[in-house]
Amino acid sequence: MQLHLSSWPEIDKYLETSKAIVIPIGSTEQHGPNGLLGTDALCPEIIARRAGDDSGILVGPTFNVGQAQHHMAFPGTITLRPSTMIAAMMDWAQSLTRHGFERIYWLNGHGGNINTINAAFSEMYHGISFGEAGTNKPPLRCMLRNWWELSGVMDVCKQLFPVGEGSHATPSEVSVTYFGYPEAVKRVEMSPKIAPNGPIFDAEDYRRRFPDGRIGSDPSQASVEAGEKIVNAAVKAVIAEFQRFAAS
Repeated sequence: MQLHLSSWPEIDKYLETSKAIVIPIGSTEQHGPNGLLGTDALCPEIIARRAGDDSGILVGPTFNVGQAQHHMAFPGTITLRPSTMIAAMMDWAQSLTRHGFERIYWLNGHGGNINTINAAFSEMYHGISFGEAGTNKPPLRCMLRNWWELSGVMDVCKQLFPVGEGSHATPSEVSVTYFGYPEAVKRVEMSPKIAPNGPIFDAEDYRRRFPDGRIGSDPSQASVEAGEKIVNAAVKAVIAEFQRFAAS
C-alpha cells in the first residue's frame, strides 16, 4: 500500500489497525559508469513497495536526496547539508505523528546517511522529552535499517558476487535497480575490472582516487536476475522486521 496512491480516507482506515509506516530513504549520487544516479533511493523504494504490495504495509514517499557531498565532482549528484536533512526528516515525522502514526521504519539505501539519520532521531526524541512530558500521547519511535543488513540479504549477495562486490557502485545494488527498472540496464566496459579501494574525503579527492566512481567493485556483473533474488530475500526480511517493530 503506497501513501501516494491512497486517498486520505484510506489512510484514515489504515490507522485504525496500524500506526506504523515505512519511509524509504536514500541519496541521489553517481554510481559508476553503469549505475543509476538514483540507486541509493531506488533500492529501498523497490524493496519497500514490494513489501507493501505483498503484506499491506503502508509505504510513504521516498526521501531521495541525502548526504552525498563527496560525490559532487560527478555530474547529476544532488546533496543536502546535514542540518537541512535533519530539519526535513523532522518535518516529515511531525506531519505523520500529527495524523496518529507512532512508528516510522526508515529503510535506508545509503551508508553516508547513517550518522545524519541517527542525529535526526535524537532531535525527534529531544522534542518528545521536552515538549510532551506528562501527556498521554504515545511517543514516536523510529527505526533505521540499511537494506543490505536485512536478515539473509548479504548471504545472497555473497553467493551471487563472491568477487568484486566492493563498497560503492556494487553489483548487488545495481542489480536491484535493474530488477526494478529493466529498461534502464546499461552495458559498459570498465577498466580495471575491479575498482581500487581507499578512503573517502571531499569531492575532488574522491574523483582523483576513483575516476569512474566505483570503489572496490565490479558492477558489470549486475543483472536483472540477480536483482530479483536479492529483492525477494529483502522483502521477506522487511515484512517480518516491520511487523515486529509495528507491534512493539
